[in-house]
Amino acid sequence: MQRFSQSDGDFEARVCALTAPMEALDPNLVSSVRDIIAEVRSRGDQALLEFTQRFDQHPAESVSELVFEGDALKAFESQITGAERAAITEAAQRIRRYHEEQITPDWSITDEHGSQLGQRVRPMQRVGLYVPGGKASYPSSVLMNTIPAKVAGVADVVMVAPTPSGQVNPLVLAAASLAGVDQVVTVGGAQAVAALAYGTESIRAVDKIVGPGNRYVAEAKRQVFGKVGIDMIAGPSEIFVIADGTVDPDWIALDLMSQAEHDEMAQAVCIATSEDYLDAVTESLEKLLPDMPRRDVIAASLRNRGALISVADLSAAASLSNRFAPEHLELAVASPEALLPAISSAGAVFLGAYSSESLGDYCAGTNHVLPTSGAARFSSPLSVYDFQTRTSIINITRSGANALAEVAGTIADSESLSAHARAARARKD
Repeated sequence: MQRFSQSDGDFEARVCALTAPMEALDPNLVSSVRDIIAEVRSRGDQALLEFTQRFDQHPAESVSELVFEGDALKAFESQITGAERAAITEAAQRIRRYHEEQITPDWSITDEHGSQLGQRVRPMQRVGLYVPGGKASYPSSVLMNTIPAKVAGVADVVMVAPTPSGQVNPLVLAAASLAGVDQVVTVGGAQAVAALAYGTESIRAVDKIVGPGNRYVAEAKRQVFGKVGIDMIAGPSEIFVIADGTVDPDWIALDLMSQAEHDEMAQAVCIATSEDYLDAVTESLEKLLPDMPRRDVIAASLRNRGALISVADLSAAASLSNRFAPEHLELAVASPEALLPAISSAGAVFLGAYSSESLGDYCAGTNHVLPTSGAARFSSPLSVYDFQTRTSIINITRSGANALAEVAGTIADSESLSAHARAARARKD
């Protein structure tokens, strides 16, 4: 794990290296995904089945064997422990309560001519959710993606999730049932994204695709964007901690490792105002790492992209964090509320010693689908808003048409769009 200071001569170069884009598009990956999408578009279920047999070694002989809905889906609720069910239920309740605050009503205004202008908010009709399988399965992702869609009013949520060798994860499917997923299809990869975007004989096309996946899934989402909406192109997970030395260094070490264990290319950074405190965090990492089941992944992540950075003061720490615009930011300081106004870009900010990022991942109630790779500068967490469309409503009175005809006509004339001008003036008395 690299360590450096704001006072180092190569400080700027090292920060630039840490914030550099991960990689350019792999032309072989782009081509492979394009071919998979084309096959699913042209051959539907048959191509989807062949890819599932090939990539997941799934023995299914028809796509219908891969579909779970109704009672077949609900049956998985009985296959998990009581503790698991209670935890998922409580997390779901908290997530739902938070996202219900995001419900936006229709609105309208009436101008001086009696004309009405407004906005109508409506849910999307059908949304596709991708949930990873294979190396890891995430029931928490099911909750985070499904619940805001249902709160928004989406009528039909279909979930796709790969099941290597046909081994279904009961916890993931139980979470799907409890969260309100309407249908689960156990397919994955770029072929699943293609099926959601274009439809097959067994899978109806959706309006939007959300959820994380591997690089094939991310590339497939990029390629189908425009045909359908997508949430984002997600990169490796990130955690940044701003620390003033008031929080137990063991807690900080655990928080750093909690994101590092996701992926060898995840990023964990601690920015502190004390070299002695960074020494303590280093000692904690060395002490705690050997006990971690995923210690090899954590070690690789910290080695590849981790950093301990010392700065002069908390103002400098906030400025540096804003350059990274991290996915997760912990303000592990004595007065986090005082520092918060200095933070301009972050996916989620965790205030104080007890606001562990892990709680946000599972059950605080906020959404854990967050912008990565600096996208928090212009993007936001997944929310109810992502599953709605907003339509402008215009109702112009006769008086309003008279008053606005020359305004519109003059601007249209200046743009040499005479039909526009005549259409506006035609309504004038």
